[in-house]
Amino acid sequence: MTDTALTVQQTVRPTGFPTAGHFRFVESPVPRPAPGTAVVENLYWSVDPYHREMMDADFALNAPLEGRTLGRVVASREPALPEGEIVLHRQGWRTHAVVGPEEVRRLPHHDGVPLSAYLSVLGGTGLTAYVGLTRIARLREGDDVFVSAAAGGVGTATGRFARLLGAGRLIGSAGTPEKVRHLTEQVGYDEAFDYHTGPVADLLARSAPDGIDVFVDNVGGEHLGAAIGALRRRGRVVRIGTVGQYNTPDAPPVVFDHADVVEKSLRIEGFLVRDHRDLQEELYAFAVPHLLSGALVADETVVDGFERIVDAFLLMLRGGNTGKILVRRSPAS
Repeated sequence: MTDTALTVQQTVRPTGFPTAGHFRFVESPVPRPAPGTAVVENLYWSVDPYHREMMDADFALNAPLEGRTLGRVVASREPALPEGEIVLHRQGWRTHAVVGPEEVRRLPHHDGVPLSAYLSVLGGTGLTAYVGLTRIARLREGDDVFVSAAAGGVGTATGRFARLLGAGRLIGSAGTPEKVRHLTEQVGYDEAFDYHTGPVADLLARSAPDGIDVFVDNVGGEHLGAAIGALRRRGRVVRIGTVGQYNTPDAPPVVFDHADVVEKSLRIEGFLVRDHRDLQEELYAFAVPHLLSGALVADETVVDGFERIVDAFLLMLRGGNTGKILVRRSPAS
C-alpha cells in the first residue's frame, strides 16, 4: 500500500466538449479506516458516458468524482470487510476510498473470469445490455435488432447477448471503418455501417431493407429518427443514452413521423440500470457460463495508470475506445 492517495476533482462546468482543464488531481495521505469501515486500494476504474452528463450539474465541484470501481481491502476495522477482499463500490475517481459494508458489493468467485469483466460485461455495462434486451425490449427469438454506438461497451455487450438470446439479424452503427469491421468480424453483427458515410436512415435501409423489430439506442438524434421509421409493427425502442447530444446542448430535435408510433403500435421506453440491481445474479447465471466456454467475450479497451483516467474519459467521449473502456492500476504503482 502506498503512502499517498490521489483523487480527481471537477473544477468548472464545461460548455460543449470537456477538456483536461476541467479537472485537477489532488494529493493527500492515504486515509485510515474508522470503526465500521475499511480502506480500499482501487485496482480498476470505469469511465462512462453518463459522467459527461453529470458534469453539467450533478457532480459537486472541487470534490472527488463518483464512479464504479473495483478494489482490494487493505486496512479494515469492519469484520464484514476482511483485508484482501475484492469489492465493487462507487467512490470512483480516487486511488483509495473509505467504505462501509453498505457501500460495497463483494464479488462472487468465478474461477477463470478476469477481474475486469466485473466492470464490463458482468458489471453495469453488461447489466444495462441484459436489462435492455430481456426486460425492456422483451426480445423474442428471431427478432431483428439495430443498435446505435454498437462498438461501445453497451453496444458490444448488447450484440453478443442478443446473439446468445436467439436474435435474428443484428445491425449496428459505429463511427469508424475499423469499428465496423470489429462488429462484423468479432462481435457477431450481421451488418454494420459507419454513420459518417451518409444519412443514417439511408444506411439503415440498406442494412435492414425489410425493417427491424428492436432498436437499442445509445445515441439519440438522427439514429432515433431513422430507427422509428424502420421499425415494424409492434416494434420496440430501448432508450439507454443520448451520448450524441451530451456535448452539443443546442443539438436539433429528433425528427420522425409521430404517426408511426400510433399506426405501428410502437413502444418507446427508457430505463436506469440502478433500478434493476435485483437482476445482477441473473446476469451472472446467464453470462458466466458463456464467458467460461468462450462463447462470450468481454470487449474492453484498457488504459494503464490512474494518472491517465481523465485522458481515458476524454478518449471515450471522442469514440476512441472499442468495447468498455477501463482504467487499470499500473503494475508498478
